[in-house]
Amino acid sequence: MDERDEKTLKKITDLAYQALVSARMGKNPSLEIPVRALSNVNFDEEARVIRMGESKQSRAFFHFKQAKAYMQTFLIAERCKKLIEAGATTSIRDIYYDAKHTIGNTKENTFDEQAESDPIIEDLEVTIDALREELHLRAENKGAMVGPMTVRDTGDEIDLRRMGSGGWSVPSIVEENRIQFRSHEAEYVLFVEKGAVWQRLNEDRYWKTNRCMLIHGGGMAARGTRRLLRRMHEELNLPVYVVTDNDPWGFYIYSVIKQGSINLAYESMRMAVPRARFLGISSFDADRFNLKSNVSIALTDEDEKRAEQLLKYDWFKDRRWQDEINRMKKTEKKYEIEALSSLGIRFITEEYLPHKIKSRLWLD
Repeated sequence: MDERDEKTLKKITDLAYQALVSARMGKNPSLEIPVRALSNVNFDEEARVIRMGESKQSRAFFHFKQAKAYMQTFLIAERCKKLIEAGATTSIRDIYYDAKHTIGNTKENTFDEQAESDPIIEDLEVTIDALREELHLRAENKGAMVGPMTVRDTGDEIDLRRMGSGGWSVPSIVEENRIQFRSHEAEYVLFVEKGAVWQRLNEDRYWKTNRCMLIHGGGMAARGTRRLLRRMHEELNLPVYVVTDNDPWGFYIYSVIKQGSINLAYESMRMAVPRARFLGISSFDADRFNLKSNVSIALTDEDEKRAEQLLKYDWFKDRRWQDEINRMKKTEKKYEIEALSSLGIRFITEEYLPHKIKSRLWLD
C-alpha cells in the first residue's frame, strides 16, 4: 500500500469513527456533504477554473428520508476500504452489485439500480476529498492515444508510436502510481472530440509529422482522459489544443476540459487545463476556409437554448467567445468537424490544423 492509499484509507476510517463517536454520545450520526449543483459553484477568475462553493447538505441516520442514503454511503465506503486493503480495483458497475442485497426480514434492497449507487460514490468523493480513482474505482476505458511517447502502464513499457490503427486505450485510472511518462518528443497534445476524426489523423500520421500526442475522448472526455490531459500539460509542460464540432455541445466539451464541470467542480484543480486552447471549427471558419453552406446544419431549438445558457456562463464571458456564440446564433448554422472533408479528404491533416496553429487562430 503506497502513501496515497494510506491517506485515503485513513479518510474512510475517520468517517466511520466520527459516526461511532456520535452514536456513543447519544447524538444523531450525520454526514456533511458539499452540494454538487450550479447553485454551489463559482468561477475562479484567477485560476480560471470552476470551484465548488461552501454550501453543504446534512445526511442523518435517524431521519426518515435520509437514513437509506446515509446507510448507502457507508456501504460504498466499506467496500472501497476493502479494495484498498486488497490492492485491487473494481468497476462502478461491480461495486453496485457487490453492495446490493436485500435487508434481512424485509423486501427492501440496499440499492435498486446503479442510478442510485453512482451519485453515492460522488457524495463519498466530495465528503472525504478523495477522487473515485483513489477509492480504487474505475469506469470503462474510453478514448485512445498515439504519439511520440513511451509510457509505463502498471509495470509494462508501452511505445505509443507503435499502436497501429486502434491506439492505446486510455484507462480510467491514470494516476502516477499506475501510469508514468517516459521518453517523448511531443511538442503539444491534440485532443479530438470524435473517434472517427482521430482515425483520419492517425491514418495520416499527423502525430508523427507534427510531433504531437493525439488523443480522442469518443465525445465528452471521460475523467481518465481529462486527468491524463492535465498531467501531460502540468508534468511535461505540453500545450493542449482541443478540436470539437462547431456547436454548443462541442463548445461545452472544450469548456469542461479547460475549466472543469459543474457536477465535478470539486475535481477541477486536478482535472482542468485552464490554458487549453480551442482549435475546433469556429463560427468564422466558413468564411476563412470557404466552407459551402450545403455542409452546414441548421441550429435546432435545443441548440439555441444551449447557446443562450453558454452566453451566461462566467467562463464564456470573454468577448471573443461572446462573438463566437452570437455569430452561430445569427447565421443559425453549425458545422461538424467532418464538414472539412468537403474540401479534401486530408484537408484537416495537411492544411486546416497546421494553418490554424501556425496562424494562432485558436480561442482560449
